[in-house]
Amino acid sequence: MAFEISTSRKGQSAPARFWRALIAAVVATAVGCGGMAYAANQSVQGAKKEEGGFDGDAPTAILIEATSGSVLFEKNADELRAPSSMMKLMTVETIFRAIKQGDLKPTDEYHVSENAWRKGGAPSGTSTMFAAIHSKIAIDDLLHGAIIPSGNDACIVLAEGMAGSERAFADMLTKRARELGMAKSTFANSNGLPDPGNKMTVRELSILARYVIQTYPEFYKLFGEKEFTWNKIRQQNRNPLLNSLEGADGLKTGYTKEGGYGMVGSAVQNGMRLIVVVNGLEDPDDRATEAKKMLEWGYRNFESRPLFAAQQPIGYAKVFGGDSRSVKLVSPKTVEVMVQKNGTDKLIARVVYNGPVRAPVEAGQQIGVVRVWRGANIAMETPVYAAESVGVGSTMRRAIDGASELVIGMFRLGVEKL
Repeated sequence: MAFEISTSRKGQSAPARFWRALIAAVVATAVGCGGMAYAANQSVQGAKKEEGGFDGDAPTAILIEATSGSVLFEKNADELRAPSSMMKLMTVETIFRAIKQGDLKPTDEYHVSENAWRKGGAPSGTSTMFAAIHSKIAIDDLLHGAIIPSGNDACIVLAEGMAGSERAFADMLTKRARELGMAKSTFANSNGLPDPGNKMTVRELSILARYVIQTYPEFYKLFGEKEFTWNKIRQQNRNPLLNSLEGADGLKTGYTKEGGYGMVGSAVQNGMRLIVVVNGLEDPDDRATEAKKMLEWGYRNFESRPLFAAQQPIGYAKVFGGDSRSVKLVSPKTVEVMVQKNGTDKLIARVVYNGPVRAPVEAGQQIGVVRVWRGANIAMETPVYAAESVGVGSTMRRAIDGASELVIGMFRLGVEKL
């Protein structure tokens, strides 16, 4: 496994960052103030890799381990597609959060408008909880209706009740997605009914599913309930994994003509939780088969291994104007990654930060992230923090660092003009 530490500037292309970091390192060495890029290459025995790997049929797919976020498999994972009913995860997360913060109570009741009834209820011909028009329904029951039978009416009632209109609620969803680090997702309604404004990637769906599972364990149990009765109509949970895979307990299926058949699934076996997302399949049976096959492959072939112990030095970041020229970077918890059991995984760990870091630096301050690559794909990413404080350096130290940055800036400008 090779470890590299590099600087990263937001808004720049990868080639520009590479050449700038390379030139900066050479110039910094010439003026005697240290390099902007630190590298220590060493080979260590990794996990073993199975011949062939996974062969998936879904147009877009991802498989992750929930605790570490390690990516075990991905295929077109950043391609935007219609998420269909899988985007209901965003709706219920928003409601879960409001309840957890005390802004809503599960016993609060919302009115079923004619719009909700016509667009998502019995007259719509779509998945519904069969909410009666002009009735009042408790939020807890609406959550059951949105999750178990995938009721479009339940989602509209929740949206109108919380935000006043479904459009306003959709704007809330997009804003909330950005807060959760989902940079591409956009939402035009609350339930995934066809609309060009509903777009998500399978990677961002996996991020959302992981967050829901870890943040709301008391609500996550709803996803594993196998049936729900409302208005004297009993409906089965639409997730086929609940009855076909050991340990399966969530989450959502979805279908629109534009997006195809998709699924967000999760299961726990031998203490390990995996999350799978597939989308774009042409048949509902295919999505169930594909999701199950991918989960079983993950359980059969992967195990967790520690890369860095808690507080173990992971790398160093250059400091500008400090009483120390660099700061040690650590993680407060063990950094683990999923590796294949039967072969040799080639893993690259790279610490990336915006640098040089300006003094003063406080112990525990987040400096950047450590990214672990498996081949061409990022297997996992986690923050790294300053292990100790770095104070402001002497006037001479700051002057030397300033001169170094000035020269580096001149070379950088020359590179960017090429």
